[in-house]
Amino acid sequence: MPKDTIIITAESQDGNYWRDLWRERELLAFLAWRDLLVRYKQTFVGIAWTVLKPLAVILVYTFVFGVLAQLPSHGVPYTLIVLTGLLPWQLFSTVMLVSSDSLLSNAHLVQKVYFPRIIIPVSSIVVCIVDHLVSFLIIFLMLAWFGVAPGWQFLLLPFVTFLAVCCALGLGLIAAALNVRYRDVRQLLPILLQIGVFVCPVGYATSLVSERWQWLYALNPVVGIIDAFRWCVLGKTELIFPPSILVSIVFAVVSLAVGVRVFRRAEPSFADAM
Repeated sequence: MPKDTIIITAESQDGNYWRDLWRERELLAFLAWRDLLVRYKQTFVGIAWTVLKPLAVILVYTFVFGVLAQLPSHGVPYTLIVLTGLLPWQLFSTVMLVSSDSLLSNAHLVQKVYFPRIIIPVSSIVVCIVDHLVSFLIIFLMLAWFGVAPGWQFLLLPFVTFLAVCCALGLGLIAAALNVRYRDVRQLLPILLQIGVFVCPVGYATSLVSERWQWLYALNPVVGIIDAFRWCVLGKTELIFPPSILVSIVFAVVSLAVGVRVFRRAEPSFADAM
């Protein structure tokens, strides 16, 4: 049998699977580029929506939490509190939502062509990451507007971005595998993410949570992501609960490992279940 001959089976060995994944890297890049083009096709404002949407939410949250509720901010402009909570939350929620729905959105590919299916959720989150990087423009504008100079911690933001993506992708892979067989996941996940805005420190600082409950609160992995992001931009440890960051790091490793395993075990049945 020629060395270049590839036998496709429903149950691929892990070694062949990851080799196939590397071989199909151009497909991953093509799907990611396709999603980027479709994202803002036939929009008048285009990629500027990446900046305008969070700006509108920031204004509303600042008015509700900062003006009406008058929550404390330890001397930091409340707009920056909301900004440093909203951007990492949007990255986490969009990565999880997009990756969980990616298989159903590309059912025609799953049913017709063989390739490592994990390419689909991974390629789908590239748009989310690009949007997040573009939204960094808001950070620079707000810091300049309020005259706040970031410290050396600002250089750690790429790590925090990677941490958020790993946490969300791990959960997204599990949700994607479940979504193929149980379509209720598609309806339930947006509801859970809407609730998550209020159970995560998006519009307020973690320091507002009673010390009695902070350890329990820190078990939410998104808390550590937001705390890390907030510390990198503002450099104030009094706004955060530092152990929450360690919880998020551990969760990112575990969730990504479990997510890949669950996705791989369910992968042979994707085409039949759609």
